[in-house]
Amino acid sequence: MESAFSSPAEAALQREAGDPALLTPVSDLDQVYELERVAAFIGDLDCPRVALQFPDRLLGDARAVATRLEEATGSKMFILGDTAYGSCCVDVLGAEQAGAQALVHFGPACLSPPSRPLPIAFVLGQRPVALELCAKAFETQYPDPTVPVALLSEPACAHAMEALATLLRPRYPELLVSSPALPLPAGSLCPQPEPLERFGRRFPLAPGRCLEEYSAFYVGGSEAGSDPDLDPDLSRLLLGWVPERSFFSCCPDTGQIQDEGVRAGRLRARRHYLVERARDARVVGLLVGTLGVAQYREALAHLRSLTQAAGKRSYVLAVGRLTPAKLANFPEMDVFVLLACPLGALASQSSGSFFRPVLMPSELEAACNPAWPPLGLAPHLTHYADLLPGSSYHVPLPPPESELWDTPDVSLISGDLRPPPAQKVPEEPGCSALTSRPQLALAESIPAASFLSSRSWKGLEPRLGQTPATGAVSGRQGIAIAYEDEGSG
Repeated sequence: MESAFSSPAEAALQREAGDPALLTPVSDLDQVYELERVAAFIGDLDCPRVALQFPDRLLGDARAVATRLEEATGSKMFILGDTAYGSCCVDVLGAEQAGAQALVHFGPACLSPPSRPLPIAFVLGQRPVALELCAKAFETQYPDPTVPVALLSEPACAHAMEALATLLRPRYPELLVSSPALPLPAGSLCPQPEPLERFGRRFPLAPGRCLEEYSAFYVGGSEAGSDPDLDPDLSRLLLGWVPERSFFSCCPDTGQIQDEGVRAGRLRARRHYLVERARDARVVGLLVGTLGVAQYREALAHLRSLTQAAGKRSYVLAVGRLTPAKLANFPEMDVFVLLACPLGALASQSSGSFFRPVLMPSELEAACNPAWPPLGLAPHLTHYADLLPGSSYHVPLPPPESELWDTPDVSLISGDLRPPPAQKVPEEPGCSALTSRPQLALAESIPAASFLSSRSWKGLEPRLGQTPATGAVSGRQGIAIAYEDEGSG
């Protein structure tokens, strides 16, 4: 029963900490993990205790990296390797439990703001990039030098984007180079004008220009033709980019090009399907997928009020990392909504093994808020903070007397007419006098009770007065391999 609701304890003991065949050579540790920069970061803060967060695939190098940093800085290092949720988020809770005054995050990161203030340094990695091959691929796809193009990359290739832009700028004056939205050092001045921050990146737009005018050239991923559905960072870009603009991805090793328009169309079609499933749902499970990202409490309260206004029941579930076995324990839920960072929410959607759809908060907003723009016109918001009051994308709920709640709506999945949401919960009567009733009747339609009544097996029933009393009898004796009443043959 314990393994049904949480990961079994034996799994942490049996899991390999990194692949021994993929360990980084000792001579390359300084370059791969940027130990000189990390040591300078720790030395400037003068922190006696520092937490080092590694994803599972890099845990094999954790001991060697911690030893090097302890020798260089004299500070005590604590390795955080088993995060409660996604490894892309900063585990500020684990750092606080270790009493650390700073944290260094290694590997891919969502760059979401943490829920608690803590000095953080990110080491995204440095994947080799074939600059000449990528520049040639760029020129092949964009022969017109006047077309505005945004240069994007996966986090591990961000170190080479300025060098690639240097090769392209003489011919492409409208080139826009993005960079990871890393936290600015304390005391540093923000450049003026402030760059646009979106998709975990900064875009230094020229005055009078907007991001919707640019096509996209993404450096990252693997060979063309491989399955790219496991890359949530690229999925976030494809969903949020303007559909009318071209989007190409380039393998940094070989320079092979892939047109991502087909995949972007698939992702948008799936999003439309998930919104329809959310509109048909009567019971919504709100999954807590983070405790370290800022404003997660406000977002959870917003989603609960959103489902209540739409006439749906919601239940908050905290199950840690999602698995199909965990969510299968809640068959009463029609859909689940994962409250997590953008990369964590998209990574769960790419898995088709869940018995109920797992949505993002923006998809629930589009399904429950009648004032939300149509799907073809509304932007796809990957971070739940964009839905909260104070954001430029926030759309408040219309008042209960608004005509938007009474607009006829037909399900595109079942073809049935959806009833208007019942926003006012009926008040309980003040008098509770006992009166004899011939039969018990269900006064209010509760989705959980309706689901239970539709089951063929409803659990053990007392059946008082219906089962005759009998005396106790002796059962079979012996062991399972050979009972006494069984023959020897």
